Amino acid sequence: MQDKKVYLEMPKFTGENVPVAVAAKVMKKDQQYIRQGIIQGFLPFGVAFKKEGSSQYDYYISPLKFWQETGYVYEGTET
Repeated sequence: MQDKKVYLEMPKFTGENVPVAVAAKVMKKDQQYIRQGIIQGFLPFGVAFKKEGSSQYDYYISPLKFWQETGYVYEGTET
């Protein structure tokens, strides 16, 4: 049997943060679900940084990892 090669055209990613609001809309979830999922580690496409001396977090959602998990390509504009 001959092996077949499959090629996938990879979208271009700028590294620009996917906003939590966009991720929530794409996944049809609440924004708090996205935030808590990133903090608790069960949503692997983002990281949360706790601000020093504060109870607030900053979030970074990787466009590449978000695409790998959801199939959605973030192009820098909100849906």
